[in-house]
Amino acid sequence: MNEKLKNEALNRLSVNEFKSAIKQPIILVLDNVRSLNNVGSAFRTADAFLIEEIILCGLTGTPPNKEIEKTALGATSSVKWTYFKTTLDAIAELKRLGYKTIAIEQAKNSIKLNSFNGTHKKIALIFGNEIYGVDQEVINQCEEVIEIPQAGTKHSLNISVSIGIVLWELMRGKI
Repeated sequence: MNEKLKNEALNRLSVNEFKSAIKQPIILVLDNVRSLNNVGSAFRTADAFLIEEIILCGLTGTPPNKEIEKTALGATSSVKWTYFKTTLDAIAELKRLGYKTIAIEQAKNSIKLNSFNGTHKKIALIFGNEIYGVDQEVINQCEEVIEIPQAGTKHSLNISVSIGIVLWELMRGKI
């Protein structure tokens, strides 16, 4: 029988254990994300996948914030985060540190997520504003663009859903 596990059986890391654990060499960059719920969800997903860091840019809200905490459920305490005034500044710093910058967007010459060969050791994934997506100036500075294949009428996913899909696809078999 498949019995649901109790919380104590999940072998969860403490915040201190999380902070000292070896992380996936992935940084999430949020480019002017308006929704504090989406920011909180990004933290929670980053925690679930042991992601190295989240970079919050522009008008993206930052912790401490009770609206972020509603969906982060404490992950703002475990996941390292940094704020940059502009996403372009963040990308410049990430490149300096040896990260491959990848926008998650629908664009000409994008690579479909299911065809992406993520062999680079350190990557930064840039997710954009809920209405406008990743800014074109930011896309111009990225080394690649990944697109999540979609078949419906909307051709649009919530940013928190996109983060989960992309991280799951990149991490499949690694966790």
